[in-house]
Amino acid sequence: MTTVETLPMARALNRALRDAMSADERVMLMGEDIGKLGGVFRVTENLQRDFGENRVLDTPLAESGIIGTAIGLAMRGYRPVCEIQFDGFVYPGFDQITSQLAKFHARTEGAVKLPVVIRLPYGGHIGAVEHHQESPEAYFAHTGGLRVIAPSNPNDGYWLLRQAIECDDPVVFLEPKGRYWHKGEVDFAAPAGDMEATRVAKSGSAITLIGWGAQTAMNLEVAQLAAEEGVDIEVLDIRGLSSVDWEPIFESVRRTGRAVIAQEAPGHVSFASEVAATITEHCFYTLEAPVLRVNAYDVPFPPARLGDAYLPDPDRILDAVDRALEY
Repeated sequence: MTTVETLPMARALNRALRDAMSADERVMLMGEDIGKLGGVFRVTENLQRDFGENRVLDTPLAESGIIGTAIGLAMRGYRPVCEIQFDGFVYPGFDQITSQLAKFHARTEGAVKLPVVIRLPYGGHIGAVEHHQESPEAYFAHTGGLRVIAPSNPNDGYWLLRQAIECDDPVVFLEPKGRYWHKGEVDFAAPAGDMEATRVAKSGSAITLIGWGAQTAMNLEVAQLAAEEGVDIEVLDIRGLSSVDWEPIFESVRRTGRAVIAQEAPGHVSFASEVAATITEHCFYTLEAPVLRVNAYDVPFPPARLGDAYLPDPDRILDAVDRALEY
């Protein structure tokens, strides 16, 4: 019997939720329209049918209430998995996440654990407007007490979500909604390694191109385009934004001597800024060029038809690669 299936990421995540609920009756799902509808992206499709309304809860449109209720449930031994419908809808629940969920373990000197997962569809390329295509990862990676995880493909989507649900720490799980229906192989018999491990998505020797989640697929496309011009790019996929697995990043940059970081978030005070600063601090004497960043622009997300102009595209990333190689 084969253990490998080709699935879109949405279906891989659905399978992860199903398997986690089957394995542990304490796992329950909460969110807006996740029950009969199956969520706006259908990630929770048929789960309420199969597990019942007591384990798959359709909540009011109140993100603060969703997170606050999940905190109380976790304190009583449950393992809630919350869905925030879109990235930009998370802000009404921001206080509960950063002031309560992230801090309670430390506040109680380790006596209370809060195994809550917040599933957050994030990123662009779906032709939507503000509050539907944002990249708020820096807010959460900045907050002590949270783990922040970003899968980039269906296999990682399945395995990293399973690990996040089993983790005793609160996890913000960033799902690249622009990749929900892109297919890939999922090996249900071979775990994808530690959920925070940085992955070498493509080996190379000329320059290191770094991204996470939604950006990784485009970075691989850029590497393929560059290969046609004889440039061998190494692509790294940061799966844990907090905590970051730094050693594979340092090893790659020390070997190539150059690094470009691409992200869908604006550049000012961003996660890419932290990656660039840390690389410079640890790899300064082996760098042959400045660490460059390719970001969205530092303005609110524009109307839908301007979304692709706002977000990084292969041309902008290749331009940064060329500039780094010119040093």
